[in-house]
Amino acid sequence: MKAATGSAVNLPLRAHRRSRIAGIDAARGLALLGMIAIHVMPQATEDLEPTLIWRIAAGTSAALFAFLAGVGLALGSRTARHSTVELAGARAALAARAGLILTLGMVLALIDIPANIILAYYGVMFLLAVPLLGFGARALSFLALGFATVGAVFSWLISDSLPGLGSYDPSLSTLFSDPGATLSALLVTGVYPAIPWMAYLCAGMAVGKLDLRTLDCQLRLGITGAVLWLGSWATSALLLGPLGGKDALVHSTRHWLYPGEVDEILVFGPMEDVPMDSGWWQVTLAPHSTTVFDLIHTLGIALLVLAAMLILGQRWGWFFRPLCIIGSMTLTLYSAHLLFLATGLGTNHPVASFWIQIGAALLLALLWRNISGFRQGPIELLTSRISSAARIKTLSRRTDSVGG
Repeated sequence: MKAATGSAVNLPLRAHRRSRIAGIDAARGLALLGMIAIHVMPQATEDLEPTLIWRIAAGTSAALFAFLAGVGLALGSRTARHSTVELAGARAALAARAGLILTLGMVLALIDIPANIILAYYGVMFLLAVPLLGFGARALSFLALGFATVGAVFSWLISDSLPGLGSYDPSLSTLFSDPGATLSALLVTGVYPAIPWMAYLCAGMAVGKLDLRTLDCQLRLGITGAVLWLGSWATSALLLGPLGGKDALVHSTRHWLYPGEVDEILVFGPMEDVPMDSGWWQVTLAPHSTTVFDLIHTLGIALLVLAAMLILGQRWGWFFRPLCIIGSMTLTLYSAHLLFLATGLGTNHPVASFWIQIGAALLLALLWRNISGFRQGPIELLTSRISSAARIKTLSRRTDSVGG
């Protein structure tokens, strides 16, 4: 992630190193660790109770990932707000980046990987964010609220009428064999549907417009996050408990589920082919349910985590340095993690597999930084180079047209 300072045309990639905010990289590294843990570690104990890892990281790690992506977009396009030409260049760069990430996600989805892949959804969210780059923090905050509420309800209302891909991730194969279902999955029906998930991206972009280095801003982010997190949790508990929401859910699924299975959905997330047509689902916090309350709840956690990493990172940066190193090249390490999952190695030893992958990620990041001299990972560097080329080409065209 880079904070743009000066001309986007003349600054070399390495000139942005000093502008990196350690707390953001640390938060991104924490999000990657959470996603690896969810993919590798058991979801439930032998007593069929959710594990601690599942309770902490299920749904929240991916949300933090998307939220921090929005922060990065805002930091990378700060100077673009002051110039129409620079804004056009920033939009071209983001469109190029979106296309690359979308393609990478769809290529990885061709491989039999025992995990849901967020990258293709990421690419679509980036495309949707292209016209938003010039927006201010307040407008982006309202958009985040709109996507978390109206966007979530809209997606919920129309999802049953749209074709779905079932348990498959959108891939290059499904794009050609079933383009309608692929598009609907990317936007509405998939695991990380872009329309409601734009709440995270817009919120992150709004936060990225702020002065994240000041303690006052960091505390405000933390307080806002705590209010959203605890407020949504308490309100959901009230609505589902004393106000009868859970009983209504049991009644609405009586032909499909036993009462205990409704509890499983609330803890482990939606089950395939189980109808969620009751409006009471929108007040649940089930992971990856993309309900109104789930979006607000996980967004609050994302804000709180970022605030904590910003505050602690400025004071004990040495302690969080391993997280920062991993967080500076999450796209590369996430892709490598998915490829490792495809091999099936370590499936029978999840704890060992988790720590081996974390150690390998840190080692690979250190080796790359020391050998190449770049803090960005190889995939990040490639996308940065291509998006920079798109920006420069757009700026040159605009400059020529103005000069002509």
